[in-house]
Amino acid sequence: MKELTNYQEHIDNAIDWLWAALPNLILAILIFFVGLWVMRVINRLVARFFEKKDYDLTLESFLQSFISIALKVILFVIVVTQLGVKSSSLVAMVGAAGLAIGLALQGSLANFAGGVLILIFRPFKVGDFISAQGVDGVVKEITIFTTKLNTFGNQVAIIPNGQLSNNNIVNYNAETTRRDKIDVGIGYGSNIKTAKDILLQICAEHEGIMKDPAPEVYVGELGDSSVNLTLRFWASNDDFWAAHFHVLETLKYKFDEAGIDIPFPQRTIHTVE
Repeated sequence: MKELTNYQEHIDNAIDWLWAALPNLILAILIFFVGLWVMRVINRLVARFFEKKDYDLTLESFLQSFISIALKVILFVIVVTQLGVKSSSLVAMVGAAGLAIGLALQGSLANFAGGVLILIFRPFKVGDFISAQGVDGVVKEITIFTTKLNTFGNQVAIIPNGQLSNNNIVNYNAETTRRDKIDVGIGYGSNIKTAKDILLQICAEHEGIMKDPAPEVYVGELGDSSVNLTLRFWASNDDFWAAHFHVLETLKYKFDEAGIDIPFPQRTIHTVE
């Protein structure tokens, strides 16, 4: 009989607690569903805002995801607080969990922060040819933690965003045109003016080399065994490499026809019998 009495007391206490908590529970459920509706409205407004702005697609996706997660966290905190959990206890619990996760994922968080900086300041975008961390390649994809490059050999180089955002980056596509610099040595007995005329003629005949600014050739150095000429010309990014290799190959043919010597290292060996 005593056991039945204790059992009944537990049931009565549970019913009393349920009736006491019922208003807060109902209000928490209402807040939850209203909060979901508000979140959908805010997400739609954010999506419409990005549709009107010319932002990078990766940045748009990241920001929309971040806003959605932040709204869910806020809604969770409001609902849990309404159910009777003290906000101070909840903040302490979240803070402790955040500290533990932060210590365990320091490298990942640094890469995450680097990805955010890259997406915001946009030192490069997908399709740009860049040089960074000793790797040259075309940007294939920018994610939150890493950036993927396609190298000349069609390999995929993956660079952590933390390192990428804290070191030098050369973006070759930041401007629409590039200036090339080609050094070539001729013998001291060769005619400098003839060599310069040949180089300028090569540039004038190539459609990919810009005529304004005009190409220029000058004596860059009087070396030990050669007069070193420097050719500079401008070309668009699309024509740059084709023009570069064309000039290198053609100047050799033209110099040979004109009898202009291109010195190369030689070694003379004397033998004593």
